[in-house]
Amino acid sequence: MGTRDSGATRRRRPPKALVAGALTGGAALLLTGCAGDWPDASASNFFLPDDSIGATNMTGRISALWDGSWIAALVVGVLVWGLTIWCVVAYRRRKNDPELPAQVRYNMPIEILYTIVPVMMVGVLFYYVARDQQAILDTSKDPAVTIQVVGKKWSWDFNYLDGNGESAQPGVYDTGRQADLTGLPGVEESLPTLYLPVDETVEFELYSRDVIHSFWVPAFLMKMDMIPGSPNKFQVTPTKEGDFKGKCAELCGEYHSEMLFNVKVVSAEEYQQHLDDLEASGQTGSLPTTLAGDEELANVQADSVHSNEEEN
Repeated sequence: MGTRDSGATRRRRPPKALVAGALTGGAALLLTGCAGDWPDASASNFFLPDDSIGATNMTGRISALWDGSWIAALVVGVLVWGLTIWCVVAYRRRKNDPELPAQVRYNMPIEILYTIVPVMMVGVLFYYVARDQQAILDTSKDPAVTIQVVGKKWSWDFNYLDGNGESAQPGVYDTGRQADLTGLPGVEESLPTLYLPVDETVEFELYSRDVIHSFWVPAFLMKMDMIPGSPNKFQVTPTKEGDFKGKCAELCGEYHSEMLFNVKVVSAEEYQQHLDDLEASGQTGSLPTTLAGDEELANVQADSVHSNEEEN
């Protein structure tokens, strides 16, 4: 009997039945996971803010895109991890193996597979992102309310306009001061507050008076940059009354963390009452949306302080 040349030792490959069984079992596991009833996107947050559920007419769409992206990523991750572990176990080096395994140049079917599959995945993801982005950023609808949001270092001004679209005229305004984060209670009450009517389409016109800011209400699952000289806008319909938090999402300077505001989604009657209160306090017209001169801003601030003193 001749001895077996170690150099000719062939690597033992796992039986085809084992490979087929592993792939079939993995596919069955994935299909079983997908076959169950996933929570409705409108009733789940999946690592999103709890108060985002039903907050606007777009949170359900955004949540569904978020959940779908995570599910796709997890499926791909499980598949990659499974195949990696399977290769480590099935093709581990054994005692009688040669120093190096047999070297091959290419495997055309596998190369085609790992080229086409990622392209298809990116294409599907691109389709859903483009579809939802077009709906989220659509401003063709005639809004019921138009509000100019002006970012400034380091607070916010809100101009509530009369009318809609290009015909909108200055109405009333509210101006805010930088938050004083002392750690003591009562800070929230001193923040500027943005009032929104429930179940009414609101168009936000976003401006910056100095540097780049970003308008963000986390519960709305939507934020947009505010760029000096290049105003942005988007529309949303709040669908749930309540109090929400807002902040700047763009690092805009030393006191960026103190650029906070409140959001109150209220009934149409309460919203109109807020506008009437602003008018009664003398806060009529609109604050500048661009980098205005010191004298103009000083006059606006002085008028605001004077009106408040008279009211008190």
